[in-house]
Order: sequence, then C-alpha cells, then structure tokens
Amino acid sequence: MTTAVATPTMTSSLAQRFCSLRQQSELLCAPLTPEDMMVQSCAEASPAKWHLAHTTWFFETFILRELDTDYKPFHPDFLWLFNSYYNSVSEQPEKKLRASFSRPGVEEIRAYREYVNENLHKRLKVGVPEAVEQKVILGLHHEQQHQELLLMDIKHAFWTNPLRPAYLLLPFEQLGGDAAVLEWRDYDGGLAEIGHDGEGFCFDNELPQHRVYLEPFALASRTVTCAEYLAFMEDGGYQRADLWLSEGWQTVQAEGWRAPLYWQQDKKSGDWSVFTLRGEVPLSELAQTPVCHVSYFEADAFAHWAGKRLPTEAEWEVAASQESVSGNFMEDGVLHPVAGDGTQMFGNVWEWTASAYLGYPGFHALPGALGEYNGKFMSNQMVLRGGSCVTPRTHIRASYRNFFSPATRWQFSGIRLAS
Repeated sequence: MTTAVATPTMTSSLAQRFCSLRQQSELLCAPLTPEDMMVQSCAEASPAKWHLAHTTWFFETFILRELDTDYKPFHPDFLWLFNSYYNSVSEQPEKKLRASFSRPGVEEIRAYREYVNENLHKRLKVGVPEAVEQKVILGLHHEQQHQELLLMDIKHAFWTNPLRPAYLLLPFEQLGGDAAVLEWRDYDGGLAEIGHDGEGFCFDNELPQHRVYLEPFALASRTVTCAEYLAFMEDGGYQRADLWLSEGWQTVQAEGWRAPLYWQQDKKSGDWSVFTLRGEVPLSELAQTPVCHVSYFEADAFAHWAGKRLPTEAEWEVAASQESVSGNFMEDGVLHPVAGDGTQMFGNVWEWTASAYLGYPGFHALPGALGEYNGKFMSNQMVLRGGSCVTPRTHIRASYRNFFSPATRWQFSGIRLAS
C-alpha cells in the first residue's frame, strides 16, 4: 500500500458509502426490541447489539487508534470487551458468553457507534492516506459480513423462542412460482484461472490468482429445491448410513437430525412447516424454493443419494465467472430463497462445495493483526460460494470464499449438484 492522500472525489464517495452502510446496520435492527438484541441462542451466534458494537470496534481499533495518536477512545474497556478473535490486539471474553453482557446497554452501544462514526467521517471528508482508505473499505466489507450474520443470528434466536416470533410482520408476496426445469450445463475443463483478478476489493483468502487444471464437468442449472430434498427424506435419507460420511453419520445420530434446520413436522397431520424470518410457513408454499439451512454433511449425503456430487470450488468459480452477479440478495427484502429462473449462480443460498478451506498456492495473510481475519481458520472448514438472500449485493463476487465447519446449519446454505 502507498501513503498517497486520496483525491477529494474519492474521499467524499467513501465518506458517503461509510455513512450509508453504517446506517443499514441500524435499519436491520429497527424491528428488534432491546430484549431481542440481547439474545445469543447458540455458541456460533452473537447478540444483535454485539454485532453493532464489534463492527464499531473494528473501525476504532484498526483505523482511528492507528490514524491519530491523540484519538480518545469512547471507553477504555471496549478494546477487549468487543474483540472477537484478534489475539494480537488483546484477550477477549469467551464467545458463548456474549449474551451475559447486559452492560453496556443498547443505547450506550448506539452512542459508541455515533461517536466513532463522527470521528471517522470527518477524517474521511478531508482525506486520508491510501493505506487507511483500504482499511476503511475492508471495515465496510467486514460490517456487511456482520449484517448477514445479524440476520442469521436473529432468525435462530426467534426460532428458539417458544412463541416463534417473526422478524418481519409481513407475508411473502411471492416466492417465484415453480422452479425452473433442472438442466445440466457442460464445461470443457482444461487450464483455468481462479482467484481474484485484481479489480476492486477482495479479501486476502481470494489471492493469489492462480491456474488450476479441471477435467470436463457439468453443473446443475439451479440449486436443489425443498420438494427434491423432501423426496430424499421420504426415501430414508436420514436413516441410511451408506449415504453419509462417517463424521456426518455420527453427527446425525448425536444431534437427532431428520430434516433441515427450521423444518418442523406436525405430529397429527404429518405436514411440514418451515420457520422463516417472516414466521412459520407451510412447506407446501416453499416446495419450489431452494432448500436451505443444510450442513455440508447433508449436502454431501443428498448428492450421493442423487447419484451426483458437490462441485469443487474451482469448478464453481469457473462457471460463475461466466455469469453476472444477479439474484436474490439482502437489498431485495425477501430474506428467504425464491424459486429462480434457472440461470443465476448468485444469491438465494450459499452453495456448499467439496473443497476444504485452505490457502491458495502462494497465499500470504495481511500483515499485523488483520492477518488473523481469514488465514487462521484454514483448518476443518469447507468452502461455500455465491452468497445468499441475506448477503448484501455489493459484497459478493465470483472469487468470494465463505467457509464454515461441515456440521454448521444456521447459515442460509444450500446445494448445487455437479457431475
């Protein structure tokens, strides 16, 4: 990175983007009560107010504190209280205990956000070194990740509530009608390049761009629907050990899985319903929409049942690079997968791949504490691609690599088959 000062046009644009994106996080919390914002319903999730605080911590810790030695932090204890996992910055509270922080309250956290917003915004308007500008852009993408996590976490929190409240008190207007006929798209294979091409922002784990050799392959034109996944269930999918990876079968037995997360069967009628951010919806109304909230283990088992496999991340990226980034994203406001037209590779659901999350050949993490952002998680994780219905549209690209452990289900994850 250079130390040149950005142009006024550039800084003005970045300042506006900063304000707009920070406001979006607040708008996502508008339907929530202070009590809602305290809930942490599983160890992987975080309270909504923690998301608001941690994203603010990121800007204060990595930009304001480093940019100005005279900067006065909002609160001296926030440096460690809202640190997530940056061990080179400070120790931090255990993640599963975040819901125990009744103090600071929501109003103080909002005051913290306003304080940091004002301090950083006035610096962006007058111009900052390019290296600082790049950190701000990283911080904005970091906040977009937390916007998605916030929606995932509040969905899980409301699902664990016996009342099953809705985040949005609005019915689905339309979910896209019937799913497109599944077709197979053939790709020649051969030598290809994957990884970020250097245009625009990317995370360090998308670099360096490098060559891979692919055998000829085919991808399904759309993701697996709820109706197709129900057929797998009705054919004994959760009772057949031969379909599952060993650890997956152990997880099914230990957790008692018999359906995707958020599916529930009525004991009398046998009918299934699905919990959404708009409350409980009969599965019959969602049958043609992509199945979501399945783990890697479930995705892999379904692929075996269907006589297919999951794509590698290289196959997925080569195919997606030929498509525009269009689909159902957070900004569309549906906040649930819709039946697609059979052409999109982005949005709706994150798609599990058969690839372990590892560094690309020649990978180097960012220097300093920010090097802990992605690199240290390159163990026991699987790659997902494409974004989901709660991913901000401006956050996604063909080279974007998401990653979760293979038993994780609370993200909006689905299945695209390969052959």
